[in-house]
Amino acid sequence: MDGNLLMLSFLFGMVGMGFFAYGKKSGRFVAMGVGAGLMVIPYFVTNLLLMVIVCAALMAVPLVVKEA
Repeated sequence: MDGNLLMLSFLFGMVGMGFFAYGKKSGRFVAMGVGAGLMVIPYFVTNLLLMVIVCAALMAVPLVVKEA
């Protein structure tokens, strides 16, 4: 495994954990889903550029989807 891929996987996993904890505490299901996705995606995507694109798009979801 490439060192850059490992570090980005760790970074996106930590950001995902933050999103998940925030969503759970505030009751926002979109944030919880994004957090779970950010924690799981690095296990399945092994291309560095693709992982950055997918995770960046996933982090933008709460900005686009506004909950009441």
